[in-house]
This record gives sequence, structure tokens and C-alpha cells, in this order.
Amino acid sequence: MAWNIDMVLMLRSIIGDLDKTKFTNERLKQILVIGAYNVYNDAVFSTEYTIDVGSVSISPDPITESDSDFATLTVYKSACILIGSEVKTEAANAISIKDGPSAIDLRAVSGTLNTLYKDLCQKYDDMLKTYRYEKGDGGTPAGTAVLSPYAPASWSASMNRYETDGYF
Repeated sequence: MAWNIDMVLMLRSIIGDLDKTKFTNERLKQILVIGAYNVYNDAVFSTEYTIDVGSVSISPDPITESDSDFATLTVYKSACILIGSEVKTEAANAISIKDGPSAIDLRAVSGTLNTLYKDLCQKYDDMLKTYRYEKGDGGTPAGTAVLSPYAPASWSASMNRYETDGYF
């Protein structure tokens, strides 16, 4: 299956672990499956996925199915989960020590990670909102029937406000 190769590499590039020093591939696969589970519950997709957290599997494979929406949302949600965990860990290590002229301040590390966490989660939320708007439940954007050029609610938008004799 290609998801466990391609999506792991995508996740590694987003979290900045391309040298594989911090996370193993197995750990990233677990996080991706959890992210996929969350994404599948957050939006409606044309493909019906089976996500098994216990056996660390996603089927059908979103990469071979060419479902870039699901794959991208899953990678960003997984990055958000992973960096959120890192923020929690680093926040416990955020210390500031002063001894005479010497000082050690590790508070900025957790602050930087927190900024990255907020940025990734905001990007995920924005992409999810865009996906929901563009795809809707039936494949058309929400509100299309109400605000299309032929709907009565839109007629006033096409009228000439300066013409008093009618619509033209």
C-alpha cells in the first residue's frame, strides 16, 4: 500500500523530521491512522474508507485512489496531533535559570512549537472548511440553490439600481 510510504514522507516533511531522528516510520503510521480517523469523521468523502486504528490500516489506499483531499487533510491533521504532543512535552521542559551573568532560557522552544502547532491546526481547519464548501454533501457548494443566478434571492443583485423602468 502506498499510503504508508507517501503519506509518511509528507508528514515527515511537514514536521521537519526528514532525517528520521525523532520519529520512527511505525509511529508516524500510527499517527496517520489516527489522523485519518479524525478526518473521516470531520467530512464526507466520495470514497468510503475503512480505518482500523488497532491494525494500523487505511483501506482503500487514498494514494492509489487519487484522493488527494483525504490524503492532504489526513497529513495535516496528523501533523497537528503530533506537534500538539510535542508542545505538551516541551512545555514541561520550559525553564529559565539565571546564575550570576549566565542564563539558560528554554521557554522560547515551547513558544515556537506552540506557534507551529497553531499554524498547522489553522491550516487544517481552513482546508477542511474549503473542502466542505467546495464538495458539500452532494458535490455542489453549499448555498448554490439559494444563491444561483436563477434563484429569486439573487435577482436583486443583477438589477440595475439606477434604472427606474424595470430590470434593464
